[in-house]
Amino acid sequence: MQQRKSKIILIYFFLLIILGSVNNLSLSKIKFNKVENINILGLDSLDNTIILNDLKSLNLGSIFLLDKNSIAKVIDSNNLIQKYKIFKKYPSTLNIEIEKTNFLAKINQDGKTFIIGSNGKLIKNNSSINNLPFIFGNPEISEFLSLKKIIDSSNILYDEIENFYFFKSKRWDVELTNNILIKLSKDNLKESLNNAFKFMNNINLENAKVIDARIKNQIILND
Repeated sequence: MQQRKSKIILIYFFLLIILGSVNNLSLSKIKFNKVENINILGLDSLDNTIILNDLKSLNLGSIFLLDKNSIAKVIDSNNLIQKYKIFKKYPSTLNIEIEKTNFLAKINQDGKTFIIGSNGKLIKNNSSINNLPFIFGNPEISEFLSLKKIIDSSNILYDEIENFYFFKSKRWDVELTNNILIKLSKDNLKESLNNAFKFMNNINLENAKVIDARIKNQIILND
């Protein structure tokens, strides 16, 4: 906040110098440099170029009088972006640093496959990305992100999950890469995950295909 105030004071000081040096000129004749250079980093070259062209179409004026809402609208419309920072380099350059969203899982909606990003947005499926778990069912994205957060805090590694199954009752099953299906409790997800993990590491599961961890403090095996 202090740094922002300092910048504002510097801008006003700069304007005062300019205005003080103008003799018998109307304010309408005073011109400020327009934004001439925009540098974007963080995405691949194609996506960087798309954002760059969209920003240039805004016909940005002076770097001192930027329309922040218009710039934010262009950047936020790209579902690949997790967050970003804009740096002004006076007198006429903008540097935009982008953090790309993490790809978490694939899901089918309206007959099309999308990727769910950690930013909570749906991204067009990239056929070259094959190592993501698939979600069967129709959860809200927020429900999946909540589950992902719980998994990350449990003893089960997210990379070991092959598929998710979401039911209308709001309950989840997870299928691991070793083909074992874990039935999770609706209300005690972390406990169910940790109990299943502990059980898998202490019991020979050669013939087991389903671990039912829905009942508190109990594990039921099914072939």
